[in-house]
Parts: sequence; C-alpha cells; structure tokens
Amino acid sequence: MDAHDSFPFLKEIILFLALSGVLMPLLSRLRINPVLGFLAVGVLLGPYGLASLAGAWPVLSWFTFARPEDVEFLAELGVIFLMFMIGLEMSVERLWSMRRLVFGLGGLQVALSAAAVGALALWFGNGIEAAVILGVVLAFSSTAIVMQLLIQRGELGTPLGQSAFAILLFQDLAVVPLLVLISILGASAGEGSFASLLGYAVLKGVLTVVLIYLVGRRVVRPLFHQIAADKQPDTFTALTLLTTLGVAALTWYAGLSMALGALLAGLIIAETEFRHEVEITIEPFKGLLMGLFFMSVGMGIDLRALLAEPLWIPLSVVGLLAMKAAIVFVLLRVFGLSWGRSAEGGLLLGQGGEFAFIVIGMALALGLLERQTGQFMLIVVGVSMLAAPVVARLGQSLGDSIDRRAAPPAADESELGELGGHVIIAGYGRVGQMVGQMLAEQGVAFVAIENDAQLIARQRKAGVPLVFGDASRPELLRKLCIEQARAVVLTMDHTAAAIHAVHGIRRLAPMMRIIARARDEKHALLLREAGAAVVVPETLESSLKLTGWVLETLGVPPDAALRLVEQERERRIVALRDTGNA
Repeated sequence: MDAHDSFPFLKEIILFLALSGVLMPLLSRLRINPVLGFLAVGVLLGPYGLASLAGAWPVLSWFTFARPEDVEFLAELGVIFLMFMIGLEMSVERLWSMRRLVFGLGGLQVALSAAAVGALALWFGNGIEAAVILGVVLAFSSTAIVMQLLIQRGELGTPLGQSAFAILLFQDLAVVPLLVLISILGASAGEGSFASLLGYAVLKGVLTVVLIYLVGRRVVRPLFHQIAADKQPDTFTALTLLTTLGVAALTWYAGLSMALGALLAGLIIAETEFRHEVEITIEPFKGLLMGLFFMSVGMGIDLRALLAEPLWIPLSVVGLLAMKAAIVFVLLRVFGLSWGRSAEGGLLLGQGGEFAFIVIGMALALGLLERQTGQFMLIVVGVSMLAAPVVARLGQSLGDSIDRRAAPPAADESELGELGGHVIIAGYGRVGQMVGQMLAEQGVAFVAIENDAQLIARQRKAGVPLVFGDASRPELLRKLCIEQARAVVLTMDHTAAAIHAVHGIRRLAPMMRIIARARDEKHALLLREAGAAVVVPETLESSLKLTGWVLETLGVPPDAALRLVEQERERRIVALRDTGNA
C-alpha cells in the first residue's frame, strides 16, 4: 500500500496549517478580516481557482485543494465547536431571560424572511416543498461570520449585539424542525399532507432536544466532578471533546443536526461550575477548525459561474441582502433600537448562512430540489458570505452616520455647565431621572448620557444636561471630562450594555468610582466582576423595603424594623463585595 494512501489528507492538513501560521497573521497585520481571508483563500486555492490550472502546471497541485470534500469533514467539526462555544455562553435561565428577543425578534425575523423568500421562489416556478426549504434556509444568517465580527468589534454586549445574537440563536434552533422536515419529505415521497409532516417534524425535534437535555444534565455534571477530582488535565480535555461530539452524534442519530447537538452540549456544561475551564480547553480547536470551515465554503464558490450568469447571480445576492436587511431593520426598530443601529443590524445579518450548504445539499440528495436551482442558490449564499464583512463595515459606517444625523444637537458648554467635580449618569430613564433630580436638589452638578433621541428632546426642554451617545465610547467620555468626574452612575436596563460601559470607563479612568444598578444579585455580581465599585440590586432593595413594612405591620417598632433591614442590607452588600473580590 502506498504510504500516502494511509494518510490521505496529509497534504491538505500541512497546507492548511501553513496558511494558518503564515498567511493569516499577515492578513491580521494588514487588518483584513480573518473570515474574509479564509473565504478568499478557499476561492483562490480551491478546485475552481488555481487548482483548475494544475493540469497545465502540475506544481500547482502541491499548493491547492483539488477537492473540497477533502476538508469538508474537518470543516463540519469547526461548525460543531462554534455551536458548542455559543452554548457555553448561554444557559437555559439566560435563554429564558432573553425570551422576548429570541422567540419574539428571532421568530419574526425567520418567519417574515422565509415568507418573503419562499413567495419569490414560488413566483419563479418552484414547488411548495422547494419554496419552503429555500425560504427558511435563506432566512438564516451566518452565525460564524456575524459572531466573529461582533467579537472583533467588542459589540457583543451592546443592544445591537444582543439582538443579533438572539436572532442567530433562534435561527440555530429553527434548524431542528427544518432538517427533520427535509428527512421526512424525502422519505415519505408525498405520503401525508404538508401540514401534518411539518407538525410531526416540529414535535420530533422538540421531544428529542428536551430528552437529550434532561438526561445530559444528570449525566454530565457527575462525570466532570469525577474527572476534576482526579486532577488529570488530559482526561478533562478528553471528556470535553467526548461531551461535545457525543451529544452531537446523538442528535445526528435522531435525524437532527450535529450542530444542534453541540449547542445542547454547551448549554448543559454552561450550567456547571466547569464552564470557564471548558472554554479555555476548547478554544484552540474552535479557531483552527472554523478556519477550515470558511476555507471549504470558499472552495465551493465557482467564480466561473459568475461569468456564466453575470446578471442573475449578482442581482440575486443583492436582492437577498436587501430583502433580509429591510426586514431586520424594521424589526430592530420595533424592538427599540435606534435608526442607525437598526440599519447596521440589517446589513450585518443580510447574508446567507453556513447551514444552507448542509440543508440544500441534503435536499439535493433527496431530490427535493432541482440540481440547477440548488447549485445556483449555493453560489448565491457563498458570494453573500464572501461579501458579508465588507457589507457589515458599510453598515457600521451607515449606522453611525444615521445616528449622528438623528441625534439632537449636541449640548453646548453653557448647557452642560462647568465640567469638573460632576457626576456622569449613564441612562436617563426613570431611575436615572430620579438620581438626577435628587443630585440637582442637593446642588451637585451632573451630566447624563442617553441614546433615546425623543427622551433627550423632552428632557432638554426641561433644562436637563443630556448628551446623545454610548457610555462605553472613549471619545464621548473624554468630552465629558471623565477624569475630572467624582463618580459615574449606571442605570441602564440592559446588563450587557452596563458591563460594556464599565469596561470602557475603567480603561480611561481606572480609579473612577462606578455605582451601578442591577436587576438582581446575579447581575450585580457580573457588574462587580466587571469593575463596578458599588452595585445596587433592585430586587434586593424591593425585598428589604417590603420586609420592613411587614415587620411594622406585625407590631415590630419602626426603629427596630429599620435596624433589622439595615443589618440585612449590609450583610448582603458585604457578601456581594466578598464574592466579587474572591
């Protein structure tokens, strides 16, 4: 047996590692997005790029990927580890706390986008099954690209980042019924009504996910406890990989997506105390394999098809981006984001997603899509993903420009007063307004930051010193003389935005005293860990005041009731500080 046959992917692995170790750092130094870099390299070195010239120049075969299937299985592992990392960032409790965004915003985005694309597919003569498949799968965006862009920009914790994350999360969940539906449609060959098949697909997917999650919670934690007790790092790594791939394999055997199984594995581990150690363990695998995935996507893009269809492919890419961007823009505005950030979010999520390559490939294999239609849509999705980083950058610039124009005129120095020894209030809703009013009554100068243009316009008429912007932006903080401020008060409703602001303030003024409002003690701990000096949980204060009234009603003297409440408040705050400093 030839030695090369025993290791069939040796050349591809060496070539990929060389590209990762040499070319990608160069692109990073040139500030070229690594996702775009891997996609471009896949196009250039793939079977439709330089590899197609290997017949004339055999030397090119050593530096190109002749067959995309040679790296597809490794690329799928990259998607699995990406979904696992996303699951680690989540928990069922957090998912429930984000239910309005995930199931409201995300559900509407998928439903409206699928309806629009599906109707267009029907208009072009496709059958109902093909229209449904294309509509739903093209409603999905690229989780890998969007998450990578948000992390690189440091915007994952902003309202736009959280909204985009919620949409992507619902899309990942929606893959479940879609894949089951395709399997059923392919196997049934027209048996049963379309509505009954869809209902069965959703039911099977939900039952499988719930069963795996409930069983996994009871099995995974004891296993990790046992391995952690042995203090063997290699076995810990092995168990992490086993959990990720094992749960992914279970969902695959159940007829669902392996990526969904990896997401479930992450959710299960996220609720254990081993979450952070697992993140550190899995991070190197994810980065390399995600690079392989994007490279394989690039390999599937045949630039010659663009020459064969010089009009329809570009028009289809632009149409897909425009249609999805418009829908996302409207939904983000309805859910409270500014005009500019809504426009940015629309363009950020306008591209097709990596699941299209899995879903459309599966539909082609089962005969649910015509070969020509499927290949055409794969090229459209690939080109849209290739253009995604550039389109997202344009969206960011457009969003900043729109918000600057929509913002009220900047307060001049006479409106803000002398900035020095002042207090900065970030967020001027009901809590911020109360803080501002009490500071004004005591003669303490303050300036407030708010991103609601209508609220700013109303409060400016009342003489309140308000500026439009984001409390984490260093330019705005410098303009408000952060170094000379006595304290910063954070009253924002959104915990992730408050944490993002704490980090921004700490970078400019490490010694600044930051007082933050939190919804509960868990969010208070997150703010403490981020660097807030004092955190006031709303639920704690409400509970203490309610308890004080109950004690007085039961006959406890007011002074004694007040003293008991103060003692409990002090005990909770001290415990919170100790936890934050631990």
